[in-house]
Amino acid sequence: MTGVLAFLGRNTLGFLRYVSGLYDLSAKAAYGAFVAPFKGRPVKWGNAVHQMVVAGVDSIPIVSLISLFIGIVLGLQGAYQLAKFGATYFVTALVGVSMTRELGPLMTAIIIAGRSGSAFAAELGTMKVSEEIDALEAMGLDSVRYLVVPKYLAMLVMMPCLTLISDLAGILGGAAFEMAELGRTFSMCLSVTRDSLVMRDITTGLIKSLVFGLIITNVGCYEGFSVKGGAEGVGKATTSSVVISIFLIIFADVIFTAIFYYTG
Repeated sequence: MTGVLAFLGRNTLGFLRYVSGLYDLSAKAAYGAFVAPFKGRPVKWGNAVHQMVVAGVDSIPIVSLISLFIGIVLGLQGAYQLAKFGATYFVTALVGVSMTRELGPLMTAIIIAGRSGSAFAAELGTMKVSEEIDALEAMGLDSVRYLVVPKYLAMLVMMPCLTLISDLAGILGGAAFEMAELGRTFSMCLSVTRDSLVMRDITTGLIKSLVFGLIITNVGCYEGFSVKGGAEGVGKATTSSVVISIFLIIFADVIFTAIFYYTG
């Protein structure tokens, strides 16, 4: 019993320390992005734009392709079930609402967590073990401002954009299935999608995408700053950043979905 309690205590304390570290890093990044520029410490926009290209623009092909397949799968599954009730007309609405409210932001976040979140952890972890971060601090430079804030801003800008692209690709995937199997025209699919969606569906997904982007950035950078040891430590941090990011993304998704459900 003592061993069990000790195990629970250690893990609880470790979890609280981790959450506290994420909060501190997030607070410093938010200060550097939104407060420091008004106090004479401007944002390094060149680095931020570079991160937007690397984490956002370069992710468009994989996000679009996966979302297209997700839309086709939604169409297939929806048609299979709704055909039993003679209601295949609602497949278009099902795909549109599912992509904009849930699957668009969620799939985009998972893809970016695996692609960019891991890259953040590997980049900062490598700088940590090679003592580059210590060198920045020794020169009086704020490592969070120079290394984290550009990533923070890049994800805030690009995650909603990628989510909109994912939504569009998923809707097009569902439309492609309906045109091929259900005899719909493209204009009919777009018309039904327009009629079934409301602005709340789109804004719900965009709000989620902003939160997911913050989670990915904070976890990836925190894991990078926490690296100990050599290359092995960098590998562990990279793996942890992806696993923890996906867990927190899904956890946040549950919370926000419940909030939007009960306030809708």
